[in-house]
Amino acid sequence: MSLTDITTRIARATKAHGRANASVRLIAVSKEQPHDRVLPVLHAGHRLFGENRVQEAADKWPDWRAEFGPLDVHLLGPLQSNKARAAMELFQAIHSLDRPKLARSLARLAQELGHCPDLFVQVNTGAEPQKAGILPDDADSFIADCRALDLPVLGLMCIPPVNDDPAPHFDALAQMAARNGLDALSMGMSDDFEVAIAHGATHVRVGSAIFGARR
Repeated sequence: MSLTDITTRIARATKAHGRANASVRLIAVSKEQPHDRVLPVLHAGHRLFGENRVQEAADKWPDWRAEFGPLDVHLLGPLQSNKARAAMELFQAIHSLDRPKLARSLARLAQELGHCPDLFVQVNTGAEPQKAGILPDDADSFIADCRALDLPVLGLMCIPPVNDDPAPHFDALAQMAARNGLDALSMGMSDDFEVAIAHGATHVRVGSAIFGARR
C-alpha cells in the first residue's frame, strides 16, 4: 500500500459518511521507521507525522524541518513527566495526556514557556490494566481538571483492545467528546481507520499501511 492509497481510502470513507472533505487528518506514523521510508513521504508533500518517543523524534525531525520547512509532528506514545519540556518544544500536539501529574507538569511548563501544544486526553476505553489512559468513568472530571489548569485540550484519543470490535470504543469516545464539547477525535489505525471515520474521527494514525511493517 502507499500514501496515495491511504489518502484515497480516507477521502472515500469521508464522503461515504457525509463529512466534509478536509474533516479527517492523516497522521503518518513514522515511529521506528528508517529514513529511507519516511523521506519519500516527505517528498510527496505530506506534512503531518506521528512519533512514540521524544528522543527518537529529537534525533530526526529538527533536521527534516530545516530541509523541508514547517512540519507537524504529534506525540502518540506515553510521555514521562521528566520529558515534558522537550516534548513541548518538539511537538505540535500530544495525544497521550493520561494522568493528573502530567497535566500539572504541562500546565507549569506552559506558563513558563508561554505556549503549549494541542492536547488530546487518552482514554482507556477497554479499561485494560496494562494500558495507559484515563478510565472512562473518570474522563469527564479529568477533562474539567485540565481545563481548570488552562490546558488546551483539543480532543480525545483511544486505542481499542486488540481483539475487540473497535466500533463500540470509537462510538463511546465520540459520545464522551460531544458531552464535553470537544471537537477532535484521534482514533483509528491501519486496520480500522475507515471504521473510525464512520464514528467521527478527525485524526487517524496510520503507519504500517504507508511505510510497511517496522523492521
